[in-house]
Amino acid sequence: MYNKNIKLILAGIIVALAIWQMIDGSIGNGIMLLLLAGMFVFLYFKNELILLAFLKLRKQNFPGAQQWLAKIKNPETALTTKQQGYYNYLQGIMLSQTNIHQAEKFLKKAVKLGLSMDQDLAVAKLNLAGIAMTKRRKREAQTLLTEAKKLDKHGMLKEQITMMKQQMKKI
Repeated sequence: MYNKNIKLILAGIIVALAIWQMIDGSIGNGIMLLLLAGMFVFLYFKNELILLAFLKLRKQNFPGAQQWLAKIKNPETALTTKQQGYYNYLQGIMLSQTNIHQAEKFLKKAVKLGLSMDQDLAVAKLNLAGIAMTKRRKREAQTLLTEAKKLDKHGMLKEQITMMKQQMKKI
């Protein structure tokens, strides 16, 4: 909702107000203001609209997630690099159901920008492998699958990876 720089300015003002409250003797007010400033700093690193889109996507509500992402007007300037990666990741995941050419573009950009969690990167590479397999690019799909397998440390994608390897043998 707010620009990333406005969030930091608000956090700075609130921290200054918290320090003034603590010096003045209102320790409780100062602590609450510090917690409020911490929320703005947290939202600097994790965009609130992307978090809300993740919640909608978790419930398989693709139109709702798309609505939240549509509220981000200019992602290149409004988001940090990691947030841009997640913005493209979410766009790619949603488009992978309908338009694989656009989904591939978004997922490649998300991998290039970087994702914070290895599991998200593994899902992105698994989706890219599926798209490459659909386009009959077996070698690229194989390398993406091995990278996804290395990134999947908890074994959550093991079933999907083995299923995709079996499908690749048929090609």
